[in-house]
Parts: sequence; structure tokens; C-alpha cells
Amino acid sequence: MSSSERGPSRAPVTLRVNGSLRDVDLEPRTSLLDALREHLQLTGSKKGCDQGTCGACTVWVDGRRVLACLTLAVTCEGHDVTTIEGICADGEPHPMQHAFVEHDAFQCGYCTPGQIMSAIALIEEGNATTDEDIAEFMSGNICRCAAYPNIRAAIREVRDAAN
Repeated sequence: MSSSERGPSRAPVTLRVNGSLRDVDLEPRTSLLDALREHLQLTGSKKGCDQGTCGACTVWVDGRRVLACLTLAVTCEGHDVTTIEGICADGEPHPMQHAFVEHDAFQCGYCTPGQIMSAIALIEEGNATTDEDIAEFMSGNICRCAAYPNIRAAIREVRDAAN
């Protein structure tokens, strides 16, 4: 039997996701997003465009924002992956999650996980000093419902509380 008749090869991959080691058997071309959603049942990160233009799939790898739809899962072996499911502390929502609710910073909610992951990172990166900075550094996260003013208000609240 030729390799084309057997189908794509698979490889064991160990991912550290939200602080836990997870073993998965993946095709080498599997995106991090598909590994998270389809193999690890972590469905918080959304598949919007699957082309890296909407930001709905934003997660952190070693604390840096990445688009999970454009990142191969095998490249994350040995790195720390954090998803929206992993930002709670002791079962309590992250302050950014509270701020999004308080400021009605979502409408349909589809982009919200990616928006929140980017918003937290934006503050940690020191790029949330002005509304213009927030808009620029959040520009990779698209909200089709246009909740941008409310998203910026939520980011400002968490930024100001941290200072």
C-alpha cells in the first residue's frame, strides 16, 4: 500500500495548554485552532475566517498573541498555549471578562474570546496608552457588530485599574 492510499501521516504531539500537558495524535499540517477545538474540545477560540484576518482565533503562545488558525500545532510543542478557557483565576473570570460584560463590549459574542485575549495582551505589552493606540493594536481583531467603542472602554477600565 502506498503512502497516498494510507492517508495523511499522524504524529504524537504533546501540548501544554492552560497549564496542563495534553497528548494528541495529529496530522503535521493541523492548525493549532483545529487541535484546540477538534482534538482537545476547547471551543472558546473561534474559527472566523480561517485566513488570519479576523482575530477570532487569537490565543497566546508563551504569552504572545498568535492567530491559532495560521499556527501549526506541532510548532507549539514545548511552548505554553493559553486559551480563553485558561485566563480565569481560581474559577473567577478575568477582570477583562468582567469589563466586557460591564461595558457591553460584545453583541453576538463570536469575536469576544479573541478580542479579550488580545485586549489583555495589549495592556501587558504596554500598548494601551491612548484610544488611538488601542484601536491600532487591536486592529487585527474584527468585530462585525461594531462594538469597538465599548471594547475600548473595557480595555481602558482594566488598564486604569492595573495602574
